[in-house]
Amino acid sequence: MKDLRQAFTELFRRLEAAYGPQNWWPADSAFEIVVGAVLTQNAAWSNVEKAIANLKAAGVMELKAMVGLGPERLGQLVRPAGYYNLKARRLLNLLEFIMERYSGDLEKMFTQPTDVLRQQLLEVKGIGPETADSILLYAGGHLVFVVDAYTRRVLARHGLISPKADYHEIQRLFMDNLPPDTDLYAELHALIVALGKHHCRPRAPRCRQCPARGWLGTEGIS
Repeated sequence: MKDLRQAFTELFRRLEAAYGPQNWWPADSAFEIVVGAVLTQNAAWSNVEKAIANLKAAGVMELKAMVGLGPERLGQLVRPAGYYNLKARRLLNLLEFIMERYSGDLEKMFTQPTDVLRQQLLEVKGIGPETADSILLYAGGHLVFVVDAYTRRVLARHGLISPKADYHEIQRLFMDNLPPDTDLYAELHALIVALGKHHCRPRAPRCRQCPARGWLGTEGIS
């Protein structure tokens, strides 16, 4: 097996060549990223886009306006993202936290040290590590690597982690073996998502055509 630093560099090179720049997260503002990070929980991004379009059409893609909607109206607008009542409540929990702790000022919030803000976000009901880290990295430019189901699947199939590895163990694997670069973290995470969607699928993975085939000196699963 290659040195992991070299291996992750090779993985990035292969995936970028196969899928091109991802330029993730697609949004018009940091606030939109915060909203999208909650809506994308257990949802396809295409459905999240529909929910965000609804919010923009209603003229409420702004913190105070969105909080003012209340859970029922907000739930109807984000309905395309699924679990809409639950997500509306989770989103309001997060927005109310930002209002109460930071007077609704995202810039002020993101000046906090990463570990401090991360813990605060995790204390908001409905915000788990993946959502918190997505907000930190993509909206706030904090140096954290986002781990999701695609990441877990790719690494487990190549024997780098146990299927039971926890979130922080996987995150540490990347952060210990990548240069401290937020743009790199964002792009590699997005490329791994593309890999998981197009080749390293949960069922009938396309291993023979996979751009990551052999990147660790192994061939993945057959």
